[in-house]
This record gives sequence, structure tokens and C-alpha cells, in this order.
Amino acid sequence: MYPYTYSAIKERVCGICKKPSQFLSRTINMCRSCIRENPYEAVKVSFRNHEDARKAFGLPGRIPHSPSGMPCNLCANECRIGVGQSSYCGLRKNVSGRLISRATSDKGLYDAYLDPHITNCCAAWFCPAGTGSGYPTFSACDGPERGYYNLAIFFYGCNFDCSFCQNSSHKDFNSAPSHSIDDLVERTLNNPKITCWCFFGGSPEPQLPFALKASKRVLELLPKERVLRICFEWNGCGHPDLVRKAAEIAFKSGGNVKFDLKCFDENMSFALSGVSNRRAFQNFEMIARDFHALRDDPSILTATTLMVPGYVDSDEVEGIAKFMASLDQRIPYSLLVFHPDFLMKDLPITPLEQALSCYNAAKKHLERVNIGNLHLLGHGIKHFIS
Repeated sequence: MYPYTYSAIKERVCGICKKPSQFLSRTINMCRSCIRENPYEAVKVSFRNHEDARKAFGLPGRIPHSPSGMPCNLCANECRIGVGQSSYCGLRKNVSGRLISRATSDKGLYDAYLDPHITNCCAAWFCPAGTGSGYPTFSACDGPERGYYNLAIFFYGCNFDCSFCQNSSHKDFNSAPSHSIDDLVERTLNNPKITCWCFFGGSPEPQLPFALKASKRVLELLPKERVLRICFEWNGCGHPDLVRKAAEIAFKSGGNVKFDLKCFDENMSFALSGVSNRRAFQNFEMIARDFHALRDDPSILTATTLMVPGYVDSDEVEGIAKFMASLDQRIPYSLLVFHPDFLMKDLPITPLEQALSCYNAAKKHLERVNIGNLHLLGHGIKHFIS
């Protein structure tokens, strides 16, 4: 049924410590222990791995930091783009001293499609679309919104470079359509069955000016009796001012902000995603402090973590859960089952033992923990987490 089974995985040798490891991806070429305990060597290998992988997509191997370059402050990478260079996300380029962007505050690089409720959204287990929470202010139904839709807005480009990316088509700018704000707004106003927008990708950070402007426009034009929640699903490493504005929109509309906290250890983030994840935790704390306590139902804030075999284990999950619990033990947290994709197709689906240990680690600190993509694990796990 699945491309890999636990017993079929062959042990590989770590490129640093030379010790065998059963769950070791060729793309990462390092074991979990070396990433955490030998950071100097691990970060060097991480940068080299991501440089090599990004060449195929015409993306810069590292974050550009040219001393005389043009600054872009939309995300935590804070690129300084020299003449002829592109931003890390690939959306902006310095052409003869002028910053040219594929996406602006008026034109976005995105696909948009209708996703029937109840969707496979990571927040569906607690949000208004899946449960009716916040009815009638934030939900169209006193229960799941069957018969209604999410307008899923898939942005091209990302400020991370995750080797396990589940939506790697965001790197294909040549196939990316460009649309105006009016396209989104008119489509939504003409379809009363659309009850939420979800910006995802890629990740929204490199196109946040467009997302914020479009969201404000549609909410201004929306009939008063109409429900339209605005949600953001991202890695969380945007500029704090833009992140705050997004959180304000989500708060007022009944939407939520979904942080994909990919790991806890910063060196693990370099290995898996090519960049630091520290800004994500800072922005998460800001939203928890300034918005979460003001609206518990429906929750404005949530986090997800993909349980990558061999890398994102119970230690990573517990670090994230402790951090979240220090802000509020009731913040919802969803652990997602990994399936082989993009550059990490040589790993298996998250083993059941790993899923259970991660779940138990999170439950020690948080009250609301969910496992997503349960179908990949089979039905047996439901008995363990009920």
C-alpha cells in the first residue's frame, strides 16, 4: 500500500560521524545526533546541500547579503540583493540597481481554487469550518460547514527551502499565473458559499503585502451578514509588522494563523529547511501575547509539525510543546504524519512508534493535541490517542 515499510529501510552511514542510521536521507546526509551535537560541521553540510538542491530551480544557493545590495525586509531572511542577484525566495531581482518583483501589492503570483468544507485544512479539527465554533458570528452553520467552501490561495515562492516540501510546485515560476486583487475579490463576492480564505503555498511571507491588501479590500466590500474568515498558513518567519497586520485581520474575521513549526533546534532547521527558524517562535509569541487571550473560541493561533522520520522526533516536538505551553496550554497543536515527497522520497511514512512518542511528548504540556494524516498510519492509532 505504501512505498516503504519499516523493515525495508536500509541503514545508511552518516556523512559526519560515519555511523549507520536507519532513517537517514541522502539529501540531508547527516544523522540527527550530529545535527544537534556537531553544529559547526552540520551547518556547513546543510548550506552545501541546499545550495546544490536549489541550482536546479535557478534559485540562489544562499541568502544574498551583498553589502551594497538592495534590501528586502518582507521576511526574516532580510536579503540584500546585489546587481544581478535574486532574493532567496526567487520573487525579486536587482536589475541594474532597480528591484524588480514578480509579485506586488496589487498583483500576486498564485493559484486559487475552491476546497469543499470540511477541508483537509490543518485547523479543521477545531476551526469554525469543521466544528461550527464561533457561530453565528464566525461560522455559517451551528456545526460543520458542509456545502460551503474555502478559497485556497496557493502562493508561489517561499523564504524556506524545505527538503521535504509537500508543495514543491511553488518553485516553478514559469508556470505561475499572475492575478490581480480584483480577481480574488470579485470571485468571492459572487459566491456566497465561500466562507474562508486560506493563504498558503510555498509560504505567504514573500507576498504578504498582496495578501494584506486583498484581505482588507474584500472585508470592506463584504455584506455585513456574510461570514468570511481570513487564515494564514505559513512558516511564520515574516516581518513582525506584517505578521501583526495579518493576525489583526485573522482576529477580526474569525480566521486563524497556522504556524508550521518545523522543528525546535535551530541547527535542525538549517539542515531541513536551509534557514533559521528563530523568527517563527518570536512571531508566534507575539500573536499569543497580543491576540490569543482575546479570543479562545475559535482559537486564532495554532501550530503544526511534520514528524519527519529520523529527524523530527519526540525531542523536537516536546521542545515546541513546552514553548507553546509557556504561552497557553490550550493553544491547538497538530502533528502531521510524513509521507515521502520532493527530495526526501528515500524516507518512509512516519512509523507508528514515532507518531505515538511525539503525541505523548506534546500531551505532557498541551491540552489540545491532534494527529493529522491519520489515514497514513492505519486505524489502529485511534485507540491510542482517543
